[in-house]
Amino acid sequence: MKSSIFLLLTSLFVFVNILQAQDTFSIVAADSTSREVGSAGASCVDLFNTGFSDDSFLGDLFPDTGAINSQAYYLPANQNNARVRMRAGDTPSQIIDWLKSNDVQDNASIRQYGIVGFTGSNVSAAGHTGSNTDDYKNHITGSINGIYYSIQGNILLGQQILDSMESRFRQADGDLACRLMAALQGAKVVGADTRCEPNGSSTLFAFLKVAGPTDAYGSPRFKVSVRTRNNAGIEPIDSLQHIFDAQYVCGTTSLHEPDVDLLFTVHPVPAQEFVKLVVDPSLVNKSYKIFDLNGRQVSKGLITAPETFINIYSFKSGMYLIEAGNQYKAKFIKN
Repeated sequence: MKSSIFLLLTSLFVFVNILQAQDTFSIVAADSTSREVGSAGASCVDLFNTGFSDDSFLGDLFPDTGAINSQAYYLPANQNNARVRMRAGDTPSQIIDWLKSNDVQDNASIRQYGIVGFTGSNVSAAGHTGSNTDDYKNHITGSINGIYYSIQGNILLGQQILDSMESRFRQADGDLACRLMAALQGAKVVGADTRCEPNGSSTLFAFLKVAGPTDAYGSPRFKVSVRTRNNAGIEPIDSLQHIFDAQYVCGTTSLHEPDVDLLFTVHPVPAQEFVKLVVDPSLVNKSYKIFDLNGRQVSKGLITAPETFINIYSFKSGMYLIEAGNQYKAKFIKN
């Protein structure tokens, strides 16, 4: 009997958290050239206290079809209904209209959606921000170079968060994933989600994922995420950036080209006990930091000479990202 009551209370706790979840700012986009669809977002919700195993739960990607972000008093049932409408061939605007008229709790005024979709070779975007969604709230839709997007947020510091996300997205180099990561960086402001101002961060979790036209539903070709605990004082967007940089290429100064201008290289790869940094003299006396693939800083120090050795004997096997002078990045593998 006691176990049944415990399970009931646990389920109720998770359900209440779902109802209150205010996935605060996000972006959804579709590229008419590559036919990729993507979603990224962040919020000051402590996911360790919810039943969500997937940090990217609010973003639903449909390869070669479209993408939907569902947020603000998030309900899985509304997201499921949106999924049905997209699979039925509705346009983003049609899906928004349907969701507003068919909210599971008859209260679309507290919901927020961003949707992009393909109709043949055409692409479109639509957004919805309910009038009773928590302030500050708004959404932006637009396009650049055949990429259509919807950016939305609530419980925000202000319109500047959404404007900065849009500006970074539009100005970024690289493909859709690179633009999405840049958009999140545009919102990296303490208290961007106002609830996280006491934590000294923008949010508590962040995610990014992209699906190609031939990917299976639920298996996007690229997906990264970070969740942190309340009062940890960690900026999840920076942590996500470190993970992203270790796995993805953006522009000519990307991680996969660490020897650009021969300013910063790492040897050997793979390594066992030590790695050697070979740097331009201008980087001597600059600091370095090493991160694992979860974005956790595992080591830091000073570059003392053009050839500096770093002991990695105690590191676990795997891939690491090393950052020098807050500017140059490279990766190495510890065997």
